Amino acid sequence: MLKGISPVISPELIKIIMEMGHGDELVIADGNFPAASVAQRLVRADGVGGPALLDAILQLFPLDPYVERPVSLMAVVPGDPYKPVIWDEYRNMILKFEPGFKDFEYVERFAFYERAKKAFAVLASSEMALYANLILKKGVITG
Repeated sequence: MLKGISPVISPELIKIIMEMGHGDELVIADGNFPAASVAQRLVRADGVGGPALLDAILQLFPLDPYVERPVSLMAVVPGDPYKPVIWDEYRNMILKFEPGFKDFEYVERFAFYERAKKAFAVLASSEMALYANLILKKGVITG
């Protein structure tokens, strides 16, 4: 345990996010996501939901200010009537840490999988909400 570091941030996760550079992407995957089959580097966060992980990560992780949409979501499959209420929770959490955040990029399901295969790491959560997958693009620390 460290002061100021959330207990949901494992030693493995802190190492991963510290190794990431500007433009690298981190996937926060929900419990249904095929994390093990797509990840170059898989980090498990068993028992932890997406919002808790996002909150803890954004305390340490700058989003890329040089791209229009530094956070991507898996878009709802056309014809699926599901409305992901978790997206509002994610938006509010991002705005807490990144007041200039405008909106998400919505990525088609299979395109999201392909992008996840190229991500620096995939963080497998136990989030049960559907369409609760995010991709965070790392920014820079200035000053």
